[in-house]
Amino acid sequence: MNTPKHIAIIMDGNGRWAKKRFLPRIKGHQKGVQAVRNIVKHCGKLGVKTLTLFAFSSENKNRSNEEVSLLFKLFLSVLKQEVKKLNKHNVRLKIIGELSLFPKEVQKTAIEAQALLSKNTGLTLIIAANYGGQWDIAQAAQKIASLSAEGKINAEDINVDTFSKYLSLADEHRVDLLIRTSGELRISNFLLWDIAYSELYFTDTLWPDFNSIELDKAINSFTDRDRRFGARKDKAC
Repeated sequence: MNTPKHIAIIMDGNGRWAKKRFLPRIKGHQKGVQAVRNIVKHCGKLGVKTLTLFAFSSENKNRSNEEVSLLFKLFLSVLKQEVKKLNKHNVRLKIIGELSLFPKEVQKTAIEAQALLSKNTGLTLIIAANYGGQWDIAQAAQKIASLSAEGKINAEDINVDTFSKYLSLADEHRVDLLIRTSGELRISNFLLWDIAYSELYFTDTLWPDFNSIELDKAINSFTDRDRRFGARKDKAC
């Protein structure tokens, strides 16, 4: 199996999973946390270097106040519960996105968790929370504009490589495989810059039901593809 170095997942379908079982939506999110645990563990076993999970998009704040509040509480609870387990398994944690939306306690816990796990050398787990691909590109442009105004960077020096250095995933390996669960066939404003040459894999499986077998299916699909990054396989064609 040709294991991708960086896998990104749009974890979709928690609400539908709960609805099918006549349960509150939060039960679907809680079940989704169990799926996260299993996938993180399996990625570690497979030797995946980086796993990026789309936990909370910048558009999710438009959901009901009750659901957003419950998501905040769940996020805080998971951070507190999982940090020791992640540390035990040598996982490095990175959280990307505009965290100012979150309650102060969540922000504080997120900072502390990342600091605790920062020296670990195993799987890098990246959680995208209140994240949007357009926001990511815009904030990178703002940083570059500020540096240009201060005379610290010249306009002619701005190219793809320099721009990439100001994005949320600047220090990470490019995304090899993007997975979306639940049967939806869209990117939903996730890692727009970073998935330029990623392989895309869509599955009807709802996120709470996504397990190691489903991940292996995605990786096998990835392995069977001919990745050319825009070049022709046979230049004579």
